[in-house]
Amino acid sequence: MSMKKKAEAALLAAHDLNELEELRIGLLGKKGELTAILRGMGGLSAEERPLIGQLANEVRAFIESELEKQKNILMSAARKEKLQAETLDVTMGGRTPRLGKLHPLTTVLNEVKDIFIGMGFSIVEGPEVEYDYFNFEALNIPADHPARDTQDTFYINDNVVLRSQTSSVQARVMQNQEPPIRVIAPGRVYRSDAVDATHSPVFHQIEGLVVDKGITMGDLKGTLEIFMKTLYGEDAVLRFRPHHFPFTEPSAEVDVSCFVCGGKGCRVCKGEGFIELLGAGMVHPRVLERCGIDPSVYSGFAFGLGLERIVMRRMSIDDMRLLYENDLRFLNQF
Repeated sequence: MSMKKKAEAALLAAHDLNELEELRIGLLGKKGELTAILRGMGGLSAEERPLIGQLANEVRAFIESELEKQKNILMSAARKEKLQAETLDVTMGGRTPRLGKLHPLTTVLNEVKDIFIGMGFSIVEGPEVEYDYFNFEALNIPADHPARDTQDTFYINDNVVLRSQTSSVQARVMQNQEPPIRVIAPGRVYRSDAVDATHSPVFHQIEGLVVDKGITMGDLKGTLEIFMKTLYGEDAVLRFRPHHFPFTEPSAEVDVSCFVCGGKGCRVCKGEGFIELLGAGMVHPRVLERCGIDPSVYSGFAFGLGLERIVMRRMSIDDMRLLYENDLRFLNQF
C-alpha cells in the first residue's frame, strides 16, 4: 500500500482529535515517515531527485488537506455530542433558592438594641484590637490586677491587646463626648478561656453607660428592670448582690428570676430561683477623672452583660459551642 493510501486510511479511522494529532506527528513531524523520505533525497541521482521531490510534496499536500477535513469532522462530532450532553429542558421547574435567616445571636442583639434605643440610648462601637490604656488603665485596673495576666488576656505586644471587654468603648466615649452620655457598646471580646459548654475565647458583650448630673443607683436599677421585663416578660424579677468591679463603686451582680421555674428553684437555676446575668454599678470617680469628667459635678452608672448568656437563657440552649459551629440542623430550629 502506498504512503498516500495508508495515510488516508489511518486518518479516516481516527476516533478523536488526540488520535488525529498523533497521526499528524507520525506522518509530518520531525521524525515522521514523509520527513524521513525527504531527508533521504540527498542519496538520489540528479534525474530522480525532482520526481521524488514533486511526489513527496503532492503527498504532503494531500495529507495536510485530509488532516484538516478530518479535524473539522471530529470537531463537529465532539461539539454535537457536548450539546446533546448539556441539553437543558427549559420546561423543567427551577430550584427555589434557599433563603438565609438571622443567626440567634443577631436576632437577640437586635432586640436588645431596640429596647435600649427606645430608652434613648445610642449605639457605639470601638476597635477590637485595643490599647492597654483603654482596656485597663482608663478603667481603674492597675498593672498588678489579675485580669492583666497573659493567662486571661491576649496580648499583641506590651501596649496592645485584644480587648477583653467592651468597657474600653465607654472610656473612649467619655474622653470624646461631654455629658450627658447614654450609650450601649455591643461587640466581640477576647479572653484566654478554654472552650467548654459555657466558655469561649471569643464571645460578645453589651456594655451600657449613662453619665449625667444626679445619676443614682436607683436610675441603674430602674433601667435594668425595664430592660429585663421587656426582654423576659413583666413577671421577670431582678436581684442585686454586692460585688466588686475596679471601674464601678458601688458594684453589684444582677440576677434575674429563673425563666424555667419562675423563682421556685429547679435544675437550671440549681435550686436558687435566680440566674446570674450581668454586672453593674456606679461609675468609679477615678474613671470619670481619667476620662476628663468632673466627678463632683457628674455621676453615672455602667453595666455589662454577655450576649451569649442572654441567648442561651432566651432559647433554652445548654451549650455555648452550638452557637459557633454553623450546624444548620441546630440553626434551623430558630
